Amino acid sequence: MMEIFAACSEINDLLNSGNNLAARNLLIRLLNTIDRRTSPYPQVLNQLIRTTGLFPYLHLESATWDQKFVHEAFAVDVGNRTATLHREQSSVLSKLLDGKNIAVSAPTSFGKSFIIDAFIAAKQPNTIVIIVPTIALMDETRRRLYKKFSREYNIVTTADTPLEKRNILIFPQERAFGYANKLPSIDLLVIDEFYKASVVHDKERAPSLVKAILKLSRSAKQRYYLAPNIKKLADNVFTRDMEFIELLDFNTVFLEKHDLYKEIKGDITKKESVLLSIISKRTEKSLVYAGTYSEIEKISNLVTKHMAEVDRPHTSHFARWLRTNYQSEWSVADLAERGVGVHNGQMHRCLSQLQVRLFEHQKGFDSIISTSSIIEGVNTSAQNVVVWKSKLGRSNLKDFTYRNIIGRGGRMFKHFVGHIYLLDAPPPEETTQLDISFPDGILGSLDEDQDKASLTEKQIERIVEYKNQMSSIIGPENFSKLRKEGTLQDSDSDFLLSLARSLASSPQDWRGFGYLNSDNPNDWDRMLYKVVGLKPSGWDGSWSNVVVATKALAQNWRDDIPQILNTLSPHNIDIEDFFKLERAITFKLAALLNDVNELHRAIINPSIDISGFVGKLSHAFLPPAVYHLEEYGLPRMISKKIHRSGIINFTSNDLGLRRALNIFRQMGLDEILRTDGLSQFDKYVIRFFFDGILPESTNPIVSTK
Repeated sequence: MMEIFAACSEINDLLNSGNNLAARNLLIRLLNTIDRRTSPYPQVLNQLIRTTGLFPYLHLESATWDQKFVHEAFAVDVGNRTATLHREQSSVLSKLLDGKNIAVSAPTSFGKSFIIDAFIAAKQPNTIVIIVPTIALMDETRRRLYKKFSREYNIVTTADTPLEKRNILIFPQERAFGYANKLPSIDLLVIDEFYKASVVHDKERAPSLVKAILKLSRSAKQRYYLAPNIKKLADNVFTRDMEFIELLDFNTVFLEKHDLYKEIKGDITKKESVLLSIISKRTEKSLVYAGTYSEIEKISNLVTKHMAEVDRPHTSHFARWLRTNYQSEWSVADLAERGVGVHNGQMHRCLSQLQVRLFEHQKGFDSIISTSSIIEGVNTSAQNVVVWKSKLGRSNLKDFTYRNIIGRGGRMFKHFVGHIYLLDAPPPEETTQLDISFPDGILGSLDEDQDKASLTEKQIERIVEYKNQMSSIIGPENFSKLRKEGTLQDSDSDFLLSLARSLASSPQDWRGFGYLNSDNPNDWDRMLYKVVGLKPSGWDGSWSNVVVATKALAQNWRDDIPQILNTLSPHNIDIEDFFKLERAITFKLAALLNDVNELHRAIINPSIDISGFVGKLSHAFLPPAVYHLEEYGLPRMISKKIHRSGIINFTSNDLGLRRALNIFRQMGLDEILRTDGLSQFDKYVIRFFFDGILPESTNPIVSTK
């Protein structure tokens, strides 16, 4: 007890001297040493918690009446439950409720997204649009909001979902364009990870995100932008009328750094030994940031060689499930048998979801090895974060991303202190100023009248020039229709203009375009090669692999993944290549073919329409409901078993995602679990899936972030 009072005295001195950050850090470290379940907090400790604004941490059993009053005063309805906000969360929420447009930069542990829930519960708006950077984060956000608000709101995540009176729309920016003209009014537009609108931070996504922000902002009454680690926000047209709130010093956990790279000094043997010493204890959850795919492979080989298998029901069943449904000899299964998961942006969504789930399960994975996908895709955290390599793909890690990675250490109430183990030297510290420029390539998709306030005179001239040139090629009516309906998906106007000119000048080169509608994949070769060649550098591999994989995917509903991999094996396409290619085909190739199709109809032959083929591509040749259900956590191989058992006919023409979900809810978990041929892990996955499509049935009182 004397040690507690001595620490409290030091914290109080820091507060009196104005050093709030050091005081809060010391307070959090003190809380880490006390078991709040068995040890009542002294009055002085509760008072310091109150003074620092960490109201959720107040220990009510030993609190005075005024401390209890503060805890209650900062409690808000967040949808079917009440939670206490910390001081800065409450300040941000108050500004939102006052109708202000705000951009917030705060630590990962701040709880920025949690404020959205409180806003919805308090304001009960009709329409909220939430733009997230990845499908994985979309599913995580959907699960959270569905449990809380699905009784009052239509939760929308796919482009073909009908709107109702009250809607919460959640998706990556690419899916936003289908709704831009369907939403006459948006009560709150949320842009999560809005730093990705800068080409400095995400060259690939920035143009489409900027385009989405502009289009959606036209009808948005209020905007809320969220980002970590931004110290300054440069003047730009996208946030000019928003209040920028920088709260990087308000942390709710403490990060204790261990500069082990100074001892390792580049010795790979020492580095491997240190990593194994951290993760082989199996007593703490560790997130290992590998930096690159090749480094993941190195770590995987190290773990497989030196760590023994563990006998745990969930991880052992998962490993067997992987060997049966994907590949019998696969490093991901080897790692699962040792209590270690893998997360990257290439593998099937359901695999990433399941591994994060197993990582968060007490008796699941002890560690998870990841690229940057885990900081972009999910809001998971760990007691330990290990930085194995200060790389982001081929580039050196920047301070901004590094802080985002280590911000995954610690979690409110669970791990007050997050341990950061640096096995490679961190990048130099930088004061990150966010600069959001206007990509000239998107100008053609904008309107010189509607977007006039956001444009310079020179940019308006470029829009008018693009409009005139495209109109002269495809006709004013056709061009007006394409723009109004938002049919063209590519954000690069220069590319679209070049494509239109090519079609107009060489229509003979496109003879046989309609063969893509053929049921025989061998008829697709010439046109697929031609279309893939339009963007030669965008496929992360050879053109022939894209074509070969597209034809193999045509059997995706009939054949299982091991059969498809066997078909691709003679072309030296392994399981990792398969994941990359399926992703490229369903997103890049489908979008490219859509634009070619629309311009081909407008310029060469309106009677040839391959939109049906494009739809099949975008769903990986699976029934649409099956493809979208994977985003909800139900893998295709389980959907196939349900289909073969006659429980749900996924090939029915009128079975969309919404109807499929309603059928699942009506039938109930127990009925689906009686499907023929389900393995133990299949049943675990189905329970996880149902957990994400059912609203909360209870109304607990919690105090959390």
